[in-house]
Amino acid sequence: MQQMIRLLVIFAASFLLSSCASIGKGITEAILERQDSEDTRLCEVTGNNFTGLKPQLEAPGRKMKVLMVHGVGNHLPGYATEFLEKLTKELELPVTTRAYKNIKLADPRNPKENLGNLRIHRYLDQNQTQELLFYELTWSEITAKDKEVLSYDNSGEQSFRRAAINDLLKKFSNDTGPDPIIYLGEKREDILVAFAQSFCWMISGDWNSLPDDVQQVCSSKDVTPFYNDSYAFVSHSLGSRITIDGLQRLASIYADDDNALYFSAVSNVLKNKEVPIYMMSNQLPMLQLGRAIPKIVNQEAAYCQAGGDKFAERMLLKTNVIAFNDPNDLLSYTLPHDFVSKYLDSRLCINVTNVNINVAKIYDAFGLGELANPMEAHIGYDTDDRVIALIAKGIANPKTAPIVNERCRWIRTID
Repeated sequence: MQQMIRLLVIFAASFLLSSCASIGKGITEAILERQDSEDTRLCEVTGNNFTGLKPQLEAPGRKMKVLMVHGVGNHLPGYATEFLEKLTKELELPVTTRAYKNIKLADPRNPKENLGNLRIHRYLDQNQTQELLFYELTWSEITAKDKEVLSYDNSGEQSFRRAAINDLLKKFSNDTGPDPIIYLGEKREDILVAFAQSFCWMISGDWNSLPDDVQQVCSSKDVTPFYNDSYAFVSHSLGSRITIDGLQRLASIYADDDNALYFSAVSNVLKNKEVPIYMMSNQLPMLQLGRAIPKIVNQEAAYCQAGGDKFAERMLLKTNVIAFNDPNDLLSYTLPHDFVSKYLDSRLCINVTNVNINVAKIYDAFGLGELANPMEAHIGYDTDDRVIALIAKGIANPKTAPIVNERCRWIRTID
């Protein structure tokens, strides 16, 4: 999409300098090159400092398990490859297995129903004492059938009538726009079951115990939790809503009297875990519109403080939400504290750190104003080196990456 920005800026410059078109184009390209070399993009972290994944990897005998949940649009297994390669490089994990594993997710109530794919990668450090298991959930095939109703609009029947850039934007809209609408309908439960099944596989064991190339149900009653393992989530756009809804759904299931004994082993492990969620292009406020509020809200003191009268009923010791937001991303929002209290389940014990970061470059359009590509601002998080470094090594701690120390500002919040 950067090429689109160049075209728009060049067009504006050419219009203003119509009497000297060739000179104007040369000046424009020179200015763009200069702007490309002067990277002054925003990176501002507001909230508590955090450590990222690295310290959990270095803890003796501990595996770091990360579940990634994609957002809107059609995705195929392997969509997280570039992000994963950048992340493992930052985490200094140069060893991997010859092949990944794939599990076709199934609904426990209907084991023949396909609910997407879970791909698992294993990475280790040179001494093979640090281990990362990366679980990539692909749920978009659940919504693919519903989206076929718009397929005619992407064909030559309609697309040839559009200007080239408009056609590109329309196809992007047809691919991404329906997913939040479908999620509000009957497919929402299927997507949340896919998340629950992925979570079940994540907590269920080590690399050798995971099946491969099968369609199989994971049952929590068969799970022997690995008490020392650490867990984290990485999500994008709608994937953040799915992750939060999925955890809230599990909290309700685990707390149900009929399921209390059934899930006691799992819930007792999670109650002592601090689990981060790295939300790229956070959309929780927009996707809250028109939704019912969870049954248990605004009760953090009761559930999350050691002296609280419902402390034993929490799901997690703490959920650290790191919300990445490019101000030029039209679909992304920061998370105010009162949003957490009003709209998110208190049993998750959520603590928020907001990261305002320009992942899309901003260009000066020759006095017409500043310009950043909103599409690049929406999809550029998982390849941005600063985002990767923050997820890997956090901020304001001894292991913070040099690029974060140099390019990001931390604003500490206090009560």
